[in-house]
Amino acid sequence: MEYPSLNILIGGEAGQGLQTMGEAFTRALVRSGYRVHVMQTYESRVRGGHNVFAIRFGPEGVLAPRETVDLLLALNQETLYIHEKELAKDAPAIADEEWRSPTGMNLVRVPYKKLAQDGFINTVAMAIGGAMLGLPLDTLAGALESVMGAGKAQKAEAGRRALERAYEWVKENGQRIEPPPKKEGLPRRIVLNGHEAVALGAISAGVRFCAFYPMSPSTSVAMTLIQWAKEMGIIVEQAEDEIAAINMAIGASYAGLPSIVPTSGGGFALMVEAVSLAAVSETPVVILIGQRPGPATGLATRTEQADLEFVLHAGHGEFPRAIYAPGSIEECFHLTRRAFEVAEASQGPVFILTDHFLADSYRDVIPFSVEGLSQVNPGEDPFSVESPYLRYKITESGVSPRLLPGASKELVVADSHEHTERGHITEDLELRPKMVEKRLRKMGIIKDRVVPPEYEGPEDPDVLLVGWGSTKGAIMEASRLLGAKGIKASSLHFSQVWPLCEEQFLNKLQGAKRAVCVEGNATGQLARLIRRETGFSFDERVSRYDGLPITPEYILRRL
Repeated sequence: MEYPSLNILIGGEAGQGLQTMGEAFTRALVRSGYRVHVMQTYESRVRGGHNVFAIRFGPEGVLAPRETVDLLLALNQETLYIHEKELAKDAPAIADEEWRSPTGMNLVRVPYKKLAQDGFINTVAMAIGGAMLGLPLDTLAGALESVMGAGKAQKAEAGRRALERAYEWVKENGQRIEPPPKKEGLPRRIVLNGHEAVALGAISAGVRFCAFYPMSPSTSVAMTLIQWAKEMGIIVEQAEDEIAAINMAIGASYAGLPSIVPTSGGGFALMVEAVSLAAVSETPVVILIGQRPGPATGLATRTEQADLEFVLHAGHGEFPRAIYAPGSIEECFHLTRRAFEVAEASQGPVFILTDHFLADSYRDVIPFSVEGLSQVNPGEDPFSVESPYLRYKITESGVSPRLLPGASKELVVADSHEHTERGHITEDLELRPKMVEKRLRKMGIIKDRVVPPEYEGPEDPDVLLVGWGSTKGAIMEASRLLGAKGIKASSLHFSQVWPLCEEQFLNKLQGAKRAVCVEGNATGQLARLIRRETGFSFDERVSRYDGLPITPEYILRRL
């Protein structure tokens, strides 16, 4: 391993407070001087089913989840049997003293009922783990209180008592785990997941309207915006269905409100006709698709990267688009900002592809600096537009002057049909090709702003791992692990998957002795797209489509 780290896995069932406990533990680790990476898996059930909250932490930036477990915190007996084979040699498992367990397991038997007198079994389990790692009690208590929120003083006090009893029990029984070393002098950091960062990026870009219909995992974007709606002047509308949601957003954008629509595969399927409406009416809109396994409902609370081709070709007719696929919390923030800027500049739909894994992955980041960041400014100055006003004026760039309705004396016409330069319906078959070509010329504006893929490692490697979206950390760490074994390895990560500009990356692919495309789908959608656009064929593919995120260990096993 390139850097020391430990992996804590909290297991139990829905309704046992795994997320509250996990978030508090994560914050306590960050406040104690560690870097973190969280992976969550859970079944599509309100109660019951097996859920996991895994926290990998260490002194350096943690890039990806890890499969081997160094400390297991079990909230039910079933967890011991499910994760028995994942435990590192001699790794402890914390469990109730009355539970049965697999033979040979290094079990720390805890009197949960005695210590959790107020019913806080999850808090006791967290406290046992924190005490064994040497985390200060006050740090853990403060983190728990911050997660529970204000107005719950009685619960916080009961939780504090449970923490104190658990810490005393660990002290009396001499249980201890050697934690990774801490890194001194780390700057202040915050803990965010991918969709929280997306929402904050949208706010920083000037989002004013969000319409959505709840669908996992995309709903968390809207829920985060709701938290800031009043303070930041944002309207968040839960529509009656996905068709209404995207049409509301297009209407709001037409009126001058920068808009975002968060959805997932099945919800986006219903929105596809309106994507073409945004294109032909040349209305900016940002659409986030939180990918999950399909077809249909598939695995509603698992992860996959199988919607790239769907989003690339969604909509009838031909028109330009941009598709971003962030691979880190920082990219979630900055690429969401860019999506709003490009949507406004190109006057059309722009897409952000995340997935369930990235949406729910908590990581520590330095607080984003918003000083000097510009916001999207919809529309143009009415005094700079020639009269008579031509909303769809044919221009060299393909972008026409966009005025906001009611903001000037000009009539602003939008139409879902093919239209004249003024915006009125037409079947002039000589004008039609000119309008198609005008819209397609806007791809030049999008290409001028393409984010190049990120390359790490030596030139001309023996092995080049290529990925997109949430695989970023896994391919980078797998590449470094190969390097530690003496193999010349590099990684290439695409955070924008359309359009592709081959001059940015083709020489990297051609210079590698063995190029491997790593994707969370069965058919190699990015690999196929790169071959279509450049003619380059990958030597091998590493695919995962069982609903779990790609890990460095998974990549190395497949290689």
